[in-house]
Amino acid sequence: MQNTLVMADEMGIDSVIMEIRAGTGGEEAALFARDLYNMYTRYAERRKWKVEQLDFSAAEMGGFREVIFGVKGEGVWSELGYEGGGHRVQRVPQTESQGRIHTSAATVAVLAEPDEAEAEINPNDVEEHVSRSSGPGGQNVNKVSSAIKLEHIPTGITISMQDEQSQHKNRAKAWRILRSRLNEYYQSKKRAERDSKRKTMIGSGDRSQKIRTYNFPQNRLTDHRINLSLHSLDKIMAGDMSELIAALKDYDREQRLKNL
Repeated sequence: MQNTLVMADEMGIDSVIMEIRAGTGGEEAALFARDLYNMYTRYAERRKWKVEQLDFSAAEMGGFREVIFGVKGEGVWSELGYEGGGHRVQRVPQTESQGRIHTSAATVAVLAEPDEAEAEINPNDVEEHVSRSSGPGGQNVNKVSSAIKLEHIPTGITISMQDEQSQHKNRAKAWRILRSRLNEYYQSKKRAERDSKRKTMIGSGDRSQKIRTYNFPQNRLTDHRINLSLHSLDKIMAGDMSELIAALKDYDREQRLKNL
C-alpha cells in the first residue's frame, strides 16, 4: 500500500519515447548506442511491451548515431524512467587491432508520452516546414515533399522527421515527439523547483549526468547513483535487466519515503 502511494504518479504512465545518441568515441560510440537499443528492446520483449521505431540515423559500421523509439505497456515509465543520463562503456572496440580497451559514451533520454488531450499545444505556436526527404549522399529519396520540420516558437524546440515516405505519417510522428519533448521541458522546470526544496530522488535524467559504466572485460555494470555493481553484464545486455531495475526502484522508494 505504501509503495502504491509513493509511486502512484509514475505507475500510471504506460507509454514513453526513448532517445539514444552516440557520444564521444566515434564508430565505437555508435555501436554502443545500438547495443543499448538492443538491450532495451529485448527487455521490452520479455515484458511483452510494444516497441515502435520512430527515427534513426545509422553509422557506417552498423551502429546508430541516434535512434528514437516508443515503448508502450503496463509499468513502462516506472521501470524505464531511471535510464535517462550518460552511459559509459569500457571495452576493446571492433575497430581496435591492438586489443586496447577504449572508453566511449552514449546518452539516453526517456520522455513520458502524454496523450493528446493532456499535452494540448496551441497550433499557432508551431511553425511547420515541408521539404523533400534526402537520402544518404544527398540523393532525393522521393520526389514528393514528405519531410516535416516542426518548430515550437516559445521554447525553440524543433523536430525533423523524414523516416516515412508519407508526409502524413512523418507529421504524426513529429507531433508525437514534440508533445513528449514539451512535456519533459515543462515537467523538468517543475522538478527543478521541487528538488531545490528537498533532496533529489534518483537523479534528474539529465543527459550530462553520468549514471552508469558498462565494463565488458570485467563483465561488470556499475550504477553510480546507487553504488551498485553487478557482475552479470552479459545477461543485462541480453535484456535481463530485472535485478538492476528492481534495485533502482527500491532505492527510489526509500528516498521518496524519507522525503514524505
